[in-house]
Amino acid sequence: MNRSYFRVFALVVGIALILSFIQLPYYITKPGMAQELQPIIEVENGFSEEGSFMLTTVKMGKANPFSYLWAHVSDFHMIYPTEDIRREGESDTEYTNRQLHLMEDSKESAVIVAYNYAKKDVHYKYNGIYVMSLIEGMPAEDKLEPGDRIVKVDGKELQTAEGFIEYVGQKREGDQITLSYQREGNELTTQISIVPFPDNPTKIGVGIALVTDREVTTEPNIVIDTEKIGGPSAGLMFALEIYNQLIEEDMTRGLQIAGTGSIDDAGKVGRIGGISQKIVAADSSGVDIFFAPNEEGIEGSNYKEAIATAKKINTDMKIIPVDYFEDAVKYLETIRE
Repeated sequence: MNRSYFRVFALVVGIALILSFIQLPYYITKPGMAQELQPIIEVENGFSEEGSFMLTTVKMGKANPFSYLWAHVSDFHMIYPTEDIRREGESDTEYTNRQLHLMEDSKESAVIVAYNYAKKDVHYKYNGIYVMSLIEGMPAEDKLEPGDRIVKVDGKELQTAEGFIEYVGQKREGDQITLSYQREGNELTTQISIVPFPDNPTKIGVGIALVTDREVTTEPNIVIDTEKIGGPSAGLMFALEIYNQLIEEDMTRGLQIAGTGSIDDAGKVGRIGGISQKIVAADSSGVDIFFAPNEEGIEGSNYKEAIATAKKINTDMKIIPVDYFEDAVKYLETIRE
């Protein structure tokens, strides 16, 4: 009898192991954690702080049958089809590289915003635009490779990915553009046709996912060690931590301050994904104040979703809406111990 039970047990364990290695065409996301920024951001001779500025994370992984079923019955576990996470034809490696480049761009914008606001020296030089990935079936797929650096379009020097997108957007279907680019130290040129996107025929392009490539130098010097953290959503919190190290007054006043939101060079805070999961992560980490992108108060904004989540989990954490970096600074300036 015991031997029969053992066989059944071994069979169940074997099936469970097999199922755990089966990957479904979905990703599962769930609340991550709040991570202090001071240990990973160091401004030369910067000022210290009593509290903390913190970024918030979302954990994400490929779904297996167990995690897929568990996500259906767990609060704040989200299920996404693979095509909602990775672009068409994008490999796992290309997706990871895209997220790391987005983080790099976010860091650079945060540095520019914080140094300008603190009236410190910051300079940057544009090196063109970096090809992160290519869309399957689009003209660029056979002409370019991830890692190419585009420096000119139709003989005109490029500075930002946004500038390239704007330029191409003024073209018509069937037009051709000439790209000058660098690959492994070689200068190359190619012509690419403008066509509609397969999943959005009203939009035209060549099928490139791009990020601006630039060098930022500062005085005083700054080192940001993000290791393998990806994505643009920590931009606002990076800027606040950097600014706090540049000025003598400590804006934290001993509080645990978290938040999320991308940031551009002008300090505008942008929408991010996973806001409800980040609220849960911040609350479980004992955060006092959470900054959420307000998106000019539109319906369904990150801020409104954050407020709804805060009520659902009954947190005492204050949720503060921000549209610009300056909004967060001014709020913190009003706080008294």
